[in-house]
Amino acid sequence: MSEQQETFIAHLVELRDRLIRALLAIVIVFVCLMPWAGSIYDILAKPMMDTLPAGTNMIATGVVTPFFVPVKVTMMVAFVLALPWVLYQAWAFIAPGLYAHEKRLALPLVLGSTLLFLIGMAFCYFFVFGTVFKFIAEFAPKSIVPAPDIEQYLSFVMSMFIAFGITFEVPVAVILMVKTGIVNVAKLREVRPYVIVGAFVVAAIVTPPDVVSQFMLAVPMCLLYELGIVLAGMLSKPSPAQEAAGEAVQQLAGPGASASEGERH
Repeated sequence: MSEQQETFIAHLVELRDRLIRALLAIVIVFVCLMPWAGSIYDILAKPMMDTLPAGTNMIATGVVTPFFVPVKVTMMVAFVLALPWVLYQAWAFIAPGLYAHEKRLALPLVLGSTLLFLIGMAFCYFFVFGTVFKFIAEFAPKSIVPAPDIEQYLSFVMSMFIAFGITFEVPVAVILMVKTGIVNVAKLREVRPYVIVGAFVVAAIVTPPDVVSQFMLAVPMCLLYELGIVLAGMLSKPSPAQEAAGEAVQQLAGPGASASEGERH
């Protein structure tokens, strides 16, 4: 067996071990939370329950739905709680193959993107759900008594969590595009009007068909795009030491360039 094959197999073994450790952490947290699965779902359902008429509850149309839906919610919460350990395993696997400057950039981006995703989920839960559900309840005819199905409610909140979590990743995406040279800060400012239009189009696609939720997704997306431009400009600006080194190189290259030019003449 060649050295390259041995190295490849060693990487696969390490990847397997890292994945097992990450999954084991999620399972342990999930098992610890299972006795409170019903209460965890009640917390998730609270924004909807607060807008339902008094005495109205959500319904379950499936035979095993009252069991599986709280289990799915608990599994999602377990993953979020175990996320720091999962990210550490991912970082421990890829870090040895990165250069020093890549490590300095990768670790803040990984931590920042995770934090932004969780902030997006929190923004959706604490601000968007209450506003959207209240708007829908007030808009509904008085002859209708809303009784949402818990499985459809879970599907709805999961899609909203993902939409807002990804939306809050916009600054990270902007910084990566600038740092990898795909686009510069000036071009990002130039295409700002198109980004604003695109933000409202995306919001209209991924959110319910009401103006409130569309605005609550599109406006943060535009603001986060501006934040990404500011941060990318700060990160791409050379430090004073780099500017001084560049000026020194230019000064050293100047006489030599002039002498070469004189020789050509």
